[in-house]
Amino acid sequence: MAGLRGSAAPSLSAWRGRSGRRYVVGVHDLVEAELAEIGEAVVIAVRRDEAGIAEAVAIAAVGRGARERLQRNWLARARQSGATEMHVHRLAESEEARRAVVTDLAADADLSAA
Repeated sequence: MAGLRGSAAPSLSAWRGRSGRRYVVGVHDLVEAELAEIGEAVVIAVRRDEAGIAEAVAIAAVGRGARERLQRNWLARARQSGATEMHVHRLAESEEARRAVVTDLAADADLSAA
């Protein structure tokens, strides 16, 4: 039971891609320290409207080498778009799988990281 001590587990949510696939995500505050700790994942920057409905404003596949660029550029753009949360999908195990998730989720909008 020692593994249950410490900070609380993140809230969970899910996004559905254009393909119909569902991607489970952990919900975190959009802060640089959190972003630095996520490892290899798909990260969705999210803002909420007055009713609390989540809207994705940016999506990125995070790998080993992109973290510094992502932290500076992507985080700044996400905040400028009103994002206050990041939704993290960690179940895509390869770079190719992470890119496929980004493509599926960003299919109807220009949300992917350049």
